[in-house]
Amino acid sequence: MFLNNLNNLFINSPLEQFEVVSLASYNSPLFFNTSFTLTNLALFTVLVLSLILSIHQNSGKDKTNLNFNKKMKLIPNKESILLESLFASINTIVRDQIGREVYLPFIYSLFLFILCSNLVGNIPYTFTITTSIIVSIGLSFTILIGVTILGLSIHKIHFFSFFIPSGTPLALVPLLVLIELISYLARAFSLGIRLFANMVAGHTLLKILSTFLFKMFSGGLIIFVLTLIPFALFLAITGLELAVSFIQAYVFVLLVCSYIKDAIELH
Repeated sequence: MFLNNLNNLFINSPLEQFEVVSLASYNSPLFFNTSFTLTNLALFTVLVLSLILSIHQNSGKDKTNLNFNKKMKLIPNKESILLESLFASINTIVRDQIGREVYLPFIYSLFLFILCSNLVGNIPYTFTITTSIIVSIGLSFTILIGVTILGLSIHKIHFFSFFIPSGTPLALVPLLVLIELISYLARAFSLGIRLFANMVAGHTLLKILSTFLFKMFSGGLIIFVLTLIPFALFLAITGLELAVSFIQAYVFVLLVCSYIKDAIELH
């Protein structure tokens, strides 16, 4: 009986983990009966932002040690070393891709948000923010709008020459402008869908494998021993999913840097 209850608890659709569900709601009569709802998406967004702020706050607190001369010596902690390495890596990307470090705070914050969201989502019974199409597409479209505003503020009306390749015959200008405009808008879709699809695919695979392994481990002693082999493969895939979390954050900010560079230099 207990085993059947466990099966009902764990064996469900692998896509259920991506559903945005309401955790709590409140109707406020003071604001025209407006309903305030707390979803798992909102909860984990706040948790990820709190985690980022907490990491940076703790990394700024260096440990102190007294040497034999009774002088204070600052020793950076592990969080500080890790964040400095990440910051140096993002700084290198911004410097090589854009050439202007004024965009470094934005790129660094974007990288940490996506990275922490992906990593937190690998913890069992949590929610991955980046598996929400609303977040991924909304983030990419917001970035595209910001990049467009940046290009217009720098180049004014000359920005629209970005949609007309040099040397284009006048008769082909309307067609090429339409093609370039569609290609420009497709950046937002490709940027968000790439992140969304990779994270959903990885988490779906892990969910299917974990359900299969749970059934196998519950099938008896001999099957339990034989299941250790695919379980090792499952651990390897889990490690790969952790690597994908880093790679997707890196690819996302790398593409954003290239879009910013295009808006600045009109390439």
